[in-house]
Amino acid sequence: MNYDAIVVGTGISGGWAAKELCEKGLKTLVLERGRNVKHVADYPTMNLDPWDMPNNGKPTPEMLKDYPKQHRTGYTTKPEHVHFFVKDTEHPYDEEPDTRFDWIRGYQVGGRSIVWGRQSYRWSEMDFEANAKDGVAVDWPIRYKDLAPWYSKVEKFAGISGQKEGLSQLPDGDFLPPMDLNCVEVEFKKSIKDKFNRALTIGRTAHITGKSPFKNRGTCQSRNRCMRGCPYGAYFSSQASTLPAAEATGNMTLRPNSIVHEIIYDAEKGKATGVRVIDNETKKTYEYTARIIFLNASAIASTSILMQSKSDRFPNGMGNESGELGHNLMDHHFRVGASGDWEGFEDKYYKGRRANGFYIPRFRNLPGQKKQKDFLRGYGYQGGASREKWWRGVAELGFGGKFKDDLMKPGQWRMGMNGFGEMLPYHDNKMTLNYDKLDSWGLPTVTFATKIRENEINMRKDMKASALEMIEAAGFKNVSTFEDSYGVGLGIHEMGTARMGHDPKTSVLNKWNQIHSVKNVFVTDGACMTSSACQNPSLTYMALTARAADYAVKELNKQNL
Repeated sequence: MNYDAIVVGTGISGGWAAKELCEKGLKTLVLERGRNVKHVADYPTMNLDPWDMPNNGKPTPEMLKDYPKQHRTGYTTKPEHVHFFVKDTEHPYDEEPDTRFDWIRGYQVGGRSIVWGRQSYRWSEMDFEANAKDGVAVDWPIRYKDLAPWYSKVEKFAGISGQKEGLSQLPDGDFLPPMDLNCVEVEFKKSIKDKFNRALTIGRTAHITGKSPFKNRGTCQSRNRCMRGCPYGAYFSSQASTLPAAEATGNMTLRPNSIVHEIIYDAEKGKATGVRVIDNETKKTYEYTARIIFLNASAIASTSILMQSKSDRFPNGMGNESGELGHNLMDHHFRVGASGDWEGFEDKYYKGRRANGFYIPRFRNLPGQKKQKDFLRGYGYQGGASREKWWRGVAELGFGGKFKDDLMKPGQWRMGMNGFGEMLPYHDNKMTLNYDKLDSWGLPTVTFATKIRENEINMRKDMKASALEMIEAAGFKNVSTFEDSYGVGLGIHEMGTARMGHDPKTSVLNKWNQIHSVKNVFVTDGACMTSSACQNPSLTYMALTARAADYAVKELNKQNL
């Protein structure tokens, strides 16, 4: 069957591609390799309390046998939301010796938009200029001004709450009312401003606050059960937002359980004509044709499809004349920071369970600053303060009336902060296809070879030292630092593998996210990223997708595609 457009993937960027193309009048086939998940109806644990969960809400050893790699996060395998993540036993992959990659996946309609962290930050001019100025990898073919109006568009539709701060390294956006910092966070904000001239703001997060102007979506109820699926539609997800908008046009055909493994190329036309699909359940094969194709299956999956799309014209994978396809794989390195106790504010508390924390924007290697001698780029912090919970006393094995009374009082204030650092785009951080080890559908599996290098290791030292310095200077007690085990991919911000650039000899995509040599194929998920900055990337994926869809439709109308 023929369509105007095909979108592969239904997550953060795929939902946006579907919405934009359908609203612009294109009959669009949206393909998702996983099962269908309907908004609200398919959120089975959304209203369960902790005592409703079996095994006290903890995974059993038997269950974890299916999730040896997904469990590395420490939280994706909780029974309350493990059904939104894949079983490693059913979807295997490999890592080359002495390397590690944590590929955290959610195969269902909506993808990981159901379970994402929702932190939504614009990148700055500094971020798009960084590669060129530092002489690292290749230059971005766009700048902040190219994306700024598209950031605004997606913020207004998605609903991003936040506080304007006037920082060049973290541009302000079109925000809903910010969530509140609590009293300890306010004190910490004052301290680091006074003593270090550093900023702290409430996290900019994709939650509706204030009075909701959004159709069929309510406001955040501060339940902090977001990864189970939000019945109020208060946080942005494909289910609650973009896919309903696409469906409302009458132009979308959604087909779950459809594993796209190849883009069909017509050498005479010099274009892609469609995709080849394996039905997830029946394993039957299908072909669908379209005038344009948007790849939004996520960084690894989209590049895997391109690698499998071989022909006489593209013996090494579609669009891979540069040899860069599968390379330059990035993530944000984290799990390093500090924490401490706050003495005071015993009479203060907070309302609800805020599904958000504070954010300290990058303060290293900014324009006009003296450069750090040990590393390029920089990092930010995410963190928060809270009072210890009632169960703090259980280990004390106390008894009697006083013990019970003490458990009814909030515990001491404690605050922690976790750094998120930029990873450079190393050519040797890569993914390859293993045709000797096939999956259940007869397709090649992925093998990763990734590690952090000297630049990230030196940055992590500074991330730990700066966190300690700021917390101690603010007067916290019992301060300690931490640096936990990290593997590339653990940040679930995988990027690169089909980067944008000016030159087809050194990049896969042009400034419009088109494959240089196949103009009717667009890649707008994490695969397209040329560098990683230190901010969460999903808002940038959304903006790039909206921009590329607008361009694609205009080019179609001009008959250039």
